[in-house]
Amino acid sequence: MAEITAALVRDLREKTGAGMMDCKRALTESGGDVEAATDWLRAKGLAAAAKRSGRIAAEGLIGVTSAPGKAAMVEVNAETDFVARNETFQSFVQEVAKAALRLGEDVEAIKAAPYPGAGRGVGEQLTQLIATIGENIAIRRARVLAAPNGVVASYVHQALKPGLGRIGVLVAIAGASEIDALELLGRQVGMHIAAARPDWIDIDGVDAAALEREKAVLTEQARASGRPEAIIPKMVEGRIRKYYEEVVLLEQVWVHDGESRVRAVLEKAGAKLLGFARFQLGEGIDRGPGGDFATEVAAAAGTPPPAQ
Repeated sequence: MAEITAALVRDLREKTGAGMMDCKRALTESGGDVEAATDWLRAKGLAAAAKRSGRIAAEGLIGVTSAPGKAAMVEVNAETDFVARNETFQSFVQEVAKAALRLGEDVEAIKAAPYPGAGRGVGEQLTQLIATIGENIAIRRARVLAAPNGVVASYVHQALKPGLGRIGVLVAIAGASEIDALELLGRQVGMHIAAARPDWIDIDGVDAAALEREKAVLTEQARASGRPEAIIPKMVEGRIRKYYEEVVLLEQVWVHDGESRVRAVLEKAGAKLLGFARFQLGEGIDRGPGGDFATEVAAAAGTPPPAQ
């Protein structure tokens, strides 16, 4: 039997795209014969997983988990929304969220973490899942918030089950109120954020480059209206206030009553917002000219694509 060296494992991994632990196991099973190990991986469906990695994955689930004063949120993508209903996939997303809660936001560190009860890492488990389900699956991103003197509340929109859905929000909040009251307020703020999609907490936090771009656009719009040059700065100033009301959380109208400002709601409760994060499934992913895999399947079958 040939010695199972690191170089041999690496060569098999490069050839097949399978996970490191799977390659080592295949070489062990085949006595160090690379060709036989390749066949072993193919028989298990693991070599084929790498071929799926180039396919667009914009569906899947947002997963959220929490502990006292801390919470984590992850996005795990698949090619079709059918996979989101798969219990094995759901369990995987939950475990990825738990790993993020322990380890932080580095996706590579999460992949390197041991996967409970599997005898392999999260990354290898991901490869196994791809082979089993037959779609490209990817851990896209993670976010962790902490509030040592408060709570990190969460809200999941379009939830399939607790902590799993298509939109996730984390809200770190502190104040003099009891923990339960802070949790409730934080969840209400999370619902607001899910609906209103703010980019920043307050005006001071608005990205300078984004603000300058907005001012440039508003200035050109004001000039195009034919108004005198002297009043354009005033017009822009007024429109920037409107811009703040659209993108700054504290300046937005509270969705729960349609009248109050978020700032006033927090002040009344004696609460301070420490931070927030919002993940929407598939946001920012370029689906390409052909759309996504689900659309391609529907087109081939001559049926309407699934609703988004």
